[in-house]
Amino acid sequence: MGYTDTVVEFLRRVAQAYGSLGLAVQAGIVLALALLTTAFGVAMVVSMPADHFKADRPRPVSWWRNHALVYGVVMVVKNTAGVVLVALGGVMALPLVPGPGFVFILLGFGLLDFPGKRNVERRLLALPNVIPWLNQVRARFGKPPLMFDGPDAAPGRHRAS
Repeated sequence: MGYTDTVVEFLRRVAQAYGSLGLAVQAGIVLALALLTTAFGVAMVVSMPADHFKADRPRPVSWWRNHALVYGVVMVVKNTAGVVLVALGGVMALPLVPGPGFVFILLGFGLLDFPGKRNVERRLLALPNVIPWLNQVRARFGKPPLMFDGPDAAPGRHRAS
């Protein structure tokens, strides 16, 4: 039995176990997952530096950036976490699936390192109501609005001076 077969078998068992639960327990699981993923997404948006989406943002100073092996491990872990968040966001963005899918996709792309990343982020942020919602969440926790730069910054966004 290969890896794929093992994963498929595991998912089949989980689906059968979930299906055998009562409706109230299923609803409780869905509600708990929705609350947990929303809390995680909000925590990530609130903890993000206000200048995260600025192109000329100075690179954070970290001790691990000076050590090649540690840097490599951190980059692998960071990119893996980004792929997981994008995948979870894709699932949560489906109809009838609870959770802030779009926020997870955006946060996942923020962790990934690939050519054209800034363009993808800008396209996602250009969708209607994304920036106002992110800034509204940040304001509830006393955080400054997100800053953007460049001529393609959409109207209504907070621009750095």
